[in-house]
Amino acid sequence: MCRNIKPLFNFEPPVTESEVRDAGLQFVRKISGFRAPSRANAAAFERAVDEISAASMRLLESLKPAGEPRNRAEEEAKLRARSIQRFGGK
Repeated sequence: MCRNIKPLFNFEPPVTESEVRDAGLQFVRKISGFRAPSRANAAAFERAVDEISAASMRLLESLKPAGEPRNRAEEEAKLRARSIQRFGGK
């Protein structure tokens, strides 16, 4: 599950709040063991996603890049090529 969390720092175009929230959701799903919580746990689950997302956004905003921003499309193409090499082409 956490394999789906992608690096979000120093990309062009910059990260969106939606991408940060998606990463926070994946993290909370992983540590809680729930894909979707029961009604009894829904409020705690959502609060955790909100808190993780907010902390992640603060972190990303406070980091100073060491180099030029990476191109998101180029990085995705590299990952796809690596995946094809590793698992075979589709």
